[in-house]
Amino acid sequence: MNSGKTPKNPVMKPEVRGIHHVTAIAGDPQQNMDFYSGVLGLKFIKKTVNFDDPHTYHFYFGNEIGNPGTILTFFPWTNEASKGKKGVGQLTTISFSIPSSALDFWIERFNKLNIKFSGPEKRFNDSVISFEDPDGIELELITSSRDNRHQFENSDIPKNFSIRGFHSITLSEERSNRTLELMTSILGFRKVSEEDNRFRIESGSGGPGTFVDILVNPNLMPGGMGVGVVHHVAWRAKDDEIQVALQARLIDEGYNVTPVIDRNYFHSIYFKEPGNILFEIATDPPGFMTDESKENLGTSLKLPPWLENRREEIEKSLPKVSLPVHTKTDSNIKE
Repeated sequence: MNSGKTPKNPVMKPEVRGIHHVTAIAGDPQQNMDFYSGVLGLKFIKKTVNFDDPHTYHFYFGNEIGNPGTILTFFPWTNEASKGKKGVGQLTTISFSIPSSALDFWIERFNKLNIKFSGPEKRFNDSVISFEDPDGIELELITSSRDNRHQFENSDIPKNFSIRGFHSITLSEERSNRTLELMTSILGFRKVSEEDNRFRIESGSGGPGTFVDILVNPNLMPGGMGVGVVHHVAWRAKDDEIQVALQARLIDEGYNVTPVIDRNYFHSIYFKEPGNILFEIATDPPGFMTDESKENLGTSLKLPPWLENRREEIEKSLPKVSLPVHTKTDSNIKE
């Protein structure tokens, strides 16, 4: 019998809370490290391997402890690997959030380092600088007065000008209706605004780190995987319970979803969205300090327990890399 009372713990609709991480394909691993840690000032937080191909590195960059929403990861395939092809059915642009006061600093920095860029231009009332990494991945710096995330100092970039994490990502699609339906009705995104063929949605608490732009271009050819393109994007699940609930919902809606996979630093499920982009839903815990302290993040090759017995073989197969000499560590950062 219904007593009319509100349950103490009502069942909440499972939703994602923004971008967890983005994973892309790089060429030379040292070049990749030099650019993202040395030039952009991201913290190198984990050196491990592709768990599905342990003779390939898996690099993780982010803020000082790799909070979800700041994590950019790479599989460096070396310069001998084939180049990817940009097109629809891909995440085509990764955008980072910077303070509005940092715009002139980054323009001057790029000019000094001979990094080609365009802009600034206006998009949804924010200023945008566009550029590419050494492998041709499209990147942006976007100013925001709404981003209150913790700033940190790494490389030679002052804390008050540093990248705070992701601002947004851009998904290039042949058409938008089915992708928008998935993201708004199942994953919990909300429509924010649109300009021409660009639709912006957000999730969780909203703002930088939760924005997704869907760019509709029916005349663009489909993209292909390889060096210089993004492999997948992962959305944040608060915990295992939310992840499993989303997995069940996606299966009920007819999506082919993987079982939960242990990635050591988070748990993952994967599926293709209607436009053929690979989506992951990753849990916020346990995080990157499960096998290294904050001070030692990224300083040694970390392997999952099931690969430890192959450490010698794996280490011999991987090229040697080192952090840029001007990249700061926690021990020499002065607050």
